[in-house]
This record gives sequence, C-alpha cells and structure tokens, in this order.
Amino acid sequence: MSDIHDNPIKAEKRKKLHAMREKGINPYPYSFDKTAHIEKIIADFNNLNAGDKKPESVFKIAGRLMTVRQMGKASFFNVQDQSGSLQCYVKVEELSEQDKSVFDLIDLGDIVGVEGYVFKSQKGELSLYVKSFQVLTKTLEPLPEKFHGIQDVEIKYRHRHLDLISDPESRKVFVIRGRIIKAIKKFLDERGFMEVETPTLQPLYGGAAAHPFTTHHRALDMKLYMKISPELYLKRLIVGGFEKVYEIGKNFRNEGIDRSHNPEFTMLEFYEAYTDYNYQMKQFEELVSTVCKEIHGTTKVIYQEKEIDFATPWRRLTVMDGIKQYAEIDPQDEKALDEYLKKNSDKPLKLENLSKGEKQMKVFEFAAEPHLWQPTMVMDHPVEISPLTKIHRGNNKLVERFEPFAACMEIGNSYSELNDPEEQRNRLKEQESKRGHDEEAHPMDEDFLHAIETGMPPTGGVGLGIERIVMILTDRPSIRDIIFFPTMKINHNVK
Repeated sequence: MSDIHDNPIKAEKRKKLHAMREKGINPYPYSFDKTAHIEKIIADFNNLNAGDKKPESVFKIAGRLMTVRQMGKASFFNVQDQSGSLQCYVKVEELSEQDKSVFDLIDLGDIVGVEGYVFKSQKGELSLYVKSFQVLTKTLEPLPEKFHGIQDVEIKYRHRHLDLISDPESRKVFVIRGRIIKAIKKFLDERGFMEVETPTLQPLYGGAAAHPFTTHHRALDMKLYMKISPELYLKRLIVGGFEKVYEIGKNFRNEGIDRSHNPEFTMLEFYEAYTDYNYQMKQFEELVSTVCKEIHGTTKVIYQEKEIDFATPWRRLTVMDGIKQYAEIDPQDEKALDEYLKKNSDKPLKLENLSKGEKQMKVFEFAAEPHLWQPTMVMDHPVEISPLTKIHRGNNKLVERFEPFAACMEIGNSYSELNDPEEQRNRLKEQESKRGHDEEAHPMDEDFLHAIETGMPPTGGVGLGIERIVMILTDRPSIRDIIFFPTMKINHNVK
C-alpha cells in the first residue's frame, strides 16, 4: 500500500512497520499470554513503600502504549488495558536484541505486551520493571493529541474507539451502564421473572405511539416493521401462561434526535399477571432505588449539579392535578386548554384535530414536566391517549396509567393492562379512525386481538428507558454519551 497520501506522522509509522518486517519481526502476532489485568496489580501492590521491589512478583500485561518518556539509557512508558493504566520502566540495554529492535520502532498507540516485576519508584508510583517487550499490534493511525478526552463531540460520537482510548471517564460510563443492566436483571430474576425475546422484524408495529422504520423481506415479498415496542408480543406470552416475563432489547422509532432521544434505544419492559398499576408503581420505584444503591451505595445522586433522591415512596401526581398546579387552569375547561396551548406551544398546533384528552396532556407537558426534577409518579391519564390501558376504577374518562419522571424526563411507563377484548377492539377501531391525520395512531391488529380474546389475566405492565436511567446515574447530559454508537448523519468529509 502506498503511503503517498499519508500525513507525516502516518508516513513515519508506516515506515517503522516496514522496518519491523525487514528485521523479521511480526508486528501482528496471533496471541499473547497475558497473566494479569492492571487493575488487579494496582489493588494487590499499591500499598508498597517507595523504593520497594518485588522481583518474585512477575506479570505479563498487555495494552495500548499511551506515553513514553526517555531518561538517558532508561525509559518510562504507560500501558493502558481495559481496567486501567500502569507505568513501566525499562533499561534498553537489558533487553534482548530483538526486544531492543522492537522498542526502537514503537509509537504511541501501539499495542504491546510487557513482562516484568512489580516495584514502587522513588517518587512512590507503582511500576513494572520490564524484562521483555513485544509489539502485539503496530498502529498506523495516530492517537488524538489530547489524552484527557476528545473535545470535538462529532469525533467523540462518530469515532467512539478514539473516545474510549483517550478518556477513562467515558470508558467508566459504559462499565456502569453494564452494571445497571445487570442489577436490573438481578432484581427481576430474584422476583421470579423470566427473560424472553420478541421479534425485531414485525408484520405490524404497535405498543407505542411512534413512527416505525420499515423494510422489505424479499423471500416472503412482504413489508416489515422494526420493533417500536415489545408490548403486544409480551402480552401474548402472558396469554400463553407465563405469568412474569421481561425483555431488555432494542426499539426503533423513526423520530427526531435530541439530548434524550435516539432512533435506536434500549428498553426494559416487564409484565406480571394478577397485578395492576398500583402494585407496579411500588415495584418500579423499588427497582430504581435498588439499582441506584447498587451503583452508588445510596439513593441520592447528583445529576447536572442538582441532587435527585430515589428513596421510596416517590411523589404521586395526577395529570389533572398537575394541570391545576402548574398551568393554573381548570383541566376540564377546553377553552382554557386551547388558550394555554396557543400561548405556550413552540409550534402551530391543529387544535381541531386534538381530543380534549390530547390537549390536557400537551398542557401538562408544557406546564408541569419542567418542574418534575425529583422522582414523581405522574398518573391517571386521559383515556384518549392510552388505547391499551384499563379504564380508571374511579373515573371512566381516565385510565390506570403512570409515567415516572426524574430530572424533568419521563423515564418509564406503566398500565393496568386492558384485557377486555370488546373494549380493546373498540379502542383500536378508534385509533384506526385517526390514522388519516395522526400517523402515530395505533394500527388495528387482529392477531393481537385474537390473543386477548383467548383470555389474558389481569396484568400490570411496565416500561423503563434504559438510556434515561443511565444518563441520570452517570451524570451525563446527552443520550449520545451513554450509547456506544449513537445514530449519526453520514458525513462524507469525515474519514
């Protein structure tokens, strides 16, 4: 491969690669007998005194070369693996001839294997005294100049590998994300739930008000939709006799992108027979508070410089009370709802196409949601916006639904699930009639209705947005910070 188009740094790295090969050095060996992670070495030996040596404690570590400092005939360099970074000290004349050749041809960013014993430098830094040195991967692309983190968010999100190499805090966020998901599964598993999977490609979408992504299956010659929610399939499993099921998986919604929305995101949904939204309200807050304590040791976290306390019980706020408190209007006065929306909406609304319940929810969104910093269960929504939810036992214009909020964001959703087949059919017919002017209205689904007609027991269903809770528990302002590879517009100028 010609290096005519390489910048000077890349050209020099390629020159060293060729020099290695000319010396009979394989710059891409097949394996390395790594014996320890850096984190474990630090944990076991960090209490050594300055100047202490442990010649009997020999380890082989492997990772990326992050710094090199020459001091006469000796050099210090730092190796970084997944768990951390460790200083290494080498006297080049003590290396074998081949190891000397390798060391002379390495660059920052190369992946190396090192064998040596543990000691503490006179300055008190835990180090590895190098006895042998091997290149494991010769790199051609230079590392970012700033090792304290990439400042250009376009590069950070588009080239996540560079972000992970250069920013330990970014790596830590994704480690915590994994721990959060593990803690959620543990909570549900210990309560007798079974983890399941539902189709990503579906002949009909449903379970949420959202624009779907579409694709075409060539062999079957049929249009398919990417999953916007697993709800209707999980309910089929409840019908089939599984009483506690959950899924943590990807959903896909063909909608806008902002700090809390990405077209591809991870959702937890769980369904439990013989329960309702009152039961699930308590279980949801217990789940989140338990996970928070697992990650932070307390129910209190700092998010964007403000405290949030997930200790139970959380505040309960009905939609109608929220409108009264924050919009200071009567939620049943449709004229007042219209006037409020005209004054406060950031874009024109076709009020004539909105039901009263839809107007109530938009007023709540504008007036109340910006005040819901502490965990709050927003409950008892208008029936018009919840086609899969049971009518409220005390008011037939409402449904038994709650949406948990924290940091002024919705972090979940839950219903007393509708299991009356005739009522369910009527609700879906009503949704179908709206599809001329509302593309997010729920489509008619005869296969799902067949399942409900077969008989679904009383059921409480819950959704939790994994990214939203990870954002809060890792103090990250944007959903893009906690998704490895967020959706990005193609930039043909970025290589």
